[in-house]
Amino acid sequence: MSDLPSLARFGGLLASDLRDVTSDPAALDSAGFWAVAADFEGRLVCARFGDVRRQPVPAPVPGAWRGPAAGDWTSSLDRAAYTAGVRRIREHIARGEVYQANLCRVLSAPVDRAADVDALTALLARGNPAPYAGTIRLPAHGVEIATASPELYLRRAGRTVESGPIKGTGRTAEDLLDKDHAENVMIVDLVRNDLGRVAVTGSVTVPELCAVEQHPGLVHLVSTVRAELAPGAGWAGLLAATFPPGSVTGAPKPSALKIIEALEASPRGPYCGGIGWVDADRGTGELAVGIRTFWIDRTAAGGPVLRFGTGAGITWGSDPEREWAETELKASRLLAVASGAYEATVRERAVS
Repeated sequence: MSDLPSLARFGGLLASDLRDVTSDPAALDSAGFWAVAADFEGRLVCARFGDVRRQPVPAPVPGAWRGPAAGDWTSSLDRAAYTAGVRRIREHIARGEVYQANLCRVLSAPVDRAADVDALTALLARGNPAPYAGTIRLPAHGVEIATASPELYLRRAGRTVESGPIKGTGRTAEDLLDKDHAENVMIVDLVRNDLGRVAVTGSVTVPELCAVEQHPGLVHLVSTVRAELAPGAGWAGLLAATFPPGSVTGAPKPSALKIIEALEASPRGPYCGGIGWVDADRGTGELAVGIRTFWIDRTAAGGPVLRFGTGAGITWGSDPEREWAETELKASRLLAVASGAYEATVRERAVS
């Protein structure tokens, strides 16, 4: 276990002075400022902090983060296993069992025992800025996360709730296919149905469908789904109705989850879960889908391991090699930042 103090950082907010930790989602509607980490498999850690203040992400300190070498990473699914999984999902689709399923793999590399995810967050803020970037560092509770997520899972302001599912990825907008648009629309329908379980009847809307968003090194198709929570519905009901996020499971969700369990060789953990904050006093909160996310696993045999997940949504129109390439595209820049290679490249360009 790391001896670093507990903290949470989201954008320009820094939370410290840990007061309470619980797995009860009802606490998020009680009082206080909470950092929230929900693993894909269902483990929930909610941490209430006593001191919350505005503080920008600090500049990276040279040597503060010692990441794995670029060649140290191993994958839970290699190229052959991943492309075979894509073909298997297409067989499920052909039998009418599912319309779409996400297939993901977890990359792992050894890391120094003194590794600090907040130092990695400082690097990510420069090398891969993201709208839902942050740190949750709770060493005593097995939570050490640095995220550069571009995807909104749930945003709440009073009784209004929004989700921003991402489906469709390319290097440029010209790379996006009809398959990407169809995939996005399918997941929007799923998110509408999920939110509809806890929403006022007739309040679920889609203000934006398949908008192209630019992110470092790639583009995404992003939609917005909005609803008004029904009387009596709170965070516990909202999470029960929508978790895991539809954009990283598939449709129908129950069938997709069975396929994921059968094909994936490693638990996803914080990857594809929910990561963010809730201010119960103000009735606000913002949880990201845990993509573009690193976490330290200190329970691994042989010492601490840094993990990172990447995946793709598989439909009938999926080409196995193209889907593998999409997982590589999503990972490449982030792994370069974590290894220091991206920072070194930037320095070289500045000198030349």
